[in-house]
Amino acid sequence: MRTDEEKLIKEAREYARALFKRAGGSHDFDHTLRVFENAMKIAKGEPSCDRNLAALEALLHDVDDHKLFSTENNANARAFLEAHGVSPEMTERICRDIASVSFSKNRGRRPETPEGRVVQDADRLDAMGAVGIARTFAYGGEKGRPLKDSVAHFYEKLLLLKDLMNTEAGRALAKERHAFMLSFLEQLEKETGGL
Repeated sequence: MRTDEEKLIKEAREYARALFKRAGGSHDFDHTLRVFENAMKIAKGEPSCDRNLAALEALLHDVDDHKLFSTENNANARAFLEAHGVSPEMTERICRDIASVSFSKNRGRRPETPEGRVVQDADRLDAMGAVGIARTFAYGGEKGRPLKDSVAHFYEKLLLLKDLMNTEAGRALAKERHAFMLSFLEQLEKETGGL
């Protein structure tokens, strides 16, 4: 990795940290870091993926999330990229990839680039397994949702993710996390008699 790329990634991390300073619960800076780490693991097995670009996209993937920010057209990501001299063409590509990651906004569509597919898998992995369970109930608590609505979210989204992964590494990691969620839901049903 070139020094200027390392510096840009480091500054993107700090930019995201600052933006998420007041965010808590399910969509916080820790989520961004987990997506970054997942993306770096997955990218190792994807020879066509530019790891530096995937790192940047992972760090910026939620800086315009509609649940946290009222920005349009990836304004926060664009501001960061423009301030750091990223070319307009590369800025557009990064913003297009970031916009293609969201499950709710991109049902049935895959990102066009290897980096976008890696980041999408990384983000989806953080919605699965133990951390996905924790995030689901944290978000439900933030929104004042009853327990049954959070459980419904597993069937509406989380249990679908395993079959929507883009990469071999993503599929392998998702399989284990999916099994854990099924086990959790089975135990929850035993304890509650069904919700």
